[in-house]
Amino acid sequence: MSSALTDLFPHPIVQAPMAGGVSVPRLAAAVSEAGGLGFLAAGYKTADGMYQEIKQLRSLTSRPFGVNLFMPQPEYPEYADKAAVDVYAHQLAGEATWYDTELGDPDSGREDGYDAKLSVLRDNPVSFASFHFGVPTPEVLDSLRRAGTFTLVTVTTVEEALAVERAGADAVIAQGVEAGGHQGTHRDLPENDGAGIGLLSLVAQIRETVSLPIVAAGGLMRGSQIAAALAAGASAAQLGTAFLTTPESGAHALHKQALTNPLFTRTELTRAFSGRPARGLVNRFMREHGPYAPAAYPEIHHLTSPLRKKAAASGDPQGMALWAGQGHRMARELPAGQLVEVLAAELAVARTALSAGGELR
Repeated sequence: MSSALTDLFPHPIVQAPMAGGVSVPRLAAAVSEAGGLGFLAAGYKTADGMYQEIKQLRSLTSRPFGVNLFMPQPEYPEYADKAAVDVYAHQLAGEATWYDTELGDPDSGREDGYDAKLSVLRDNPVSFASFHFGVPTPEVLDSLRRAGTFTLVTVTTVEEALAVERAGADAVIAQGVEAGGHQGTHRDLPENDGAGIGLLSLVAQIRETVSLPIVAAGGLMRGSQIAAALAAGASAAQLGTAFLTTPESGAHALHKQALTNPLFTRTELTRAFSGRPARGLVNRFMREHGPYAPAAYPEIHHLTSPLRKKAAASGDPQGMALWAGQGHRMARELPAGQLVEVLAAELAVARTALSAGGELR
């Protein structure tokens, strides 16, 4: 089964699907054309918006690619309620005044067009489909398999990996705590904040527990790191932050610049922008509001959306969600296709060193 995962792309390098306009068709096409696996991010898009991007990507490459979907979220779970969201909205009133905008409607929807997007993917099958924030039903996974789609689900623990195996997915994406952006936890329990598992430990534990192929994700920026993940038991590696600075990426210029700006010295997991733990560069907004943000996704995401957009439009990175993995300072401003080639070359050197009993560099 692990060979089935990588049979369709020569290099075991997957470009992470980064929602919010980063993983655009030109980025996915460049990665796939270079022998990696490009991904579109359907999160926060309409079903038609996703379909249009699929069509655009197919006009740019005939190589395999994937599409990522967000799982629907439960109505105000047991650890969060509307009152907590209202309190946070009151705390953000000053931000709305500062950026001269209104706060967003926290009740703008929890489904993210999931069923409609599944219908599009059944009618217009893609090579790969991945899922974040939970496990699809066995029926959904089976319907995609019948359409010829290889399915992957993000996990952050061994228990989640077991659930994915039981549901019948084809592979797991093991997301270490080092990863930028949202942690793909299946249940967002505040008592588990700070309990994330490092990537290599997670991959090794999953490898000893489930038989599914593993894609390793979290803080990977060099081919030598990919080699380490493969040695730990992964079949491929997924990189997000490494591709964020490429010219093909749709990330805001301020976001790209911030990754290597000495002003931003570290990352943290925060609920400040979305109500779910997500790793980003520590900025003013995160410092001031992170400690008070409730566990309420996607309500907080909708609430802060106008603030984040206005901050970006006004050139203020201190109010933006600057998602980034722990390896952000290692980002390289290379074209996406060239980056795949460089990573593949570094991986080959590292594998040769490992087989010869040398050191990874």
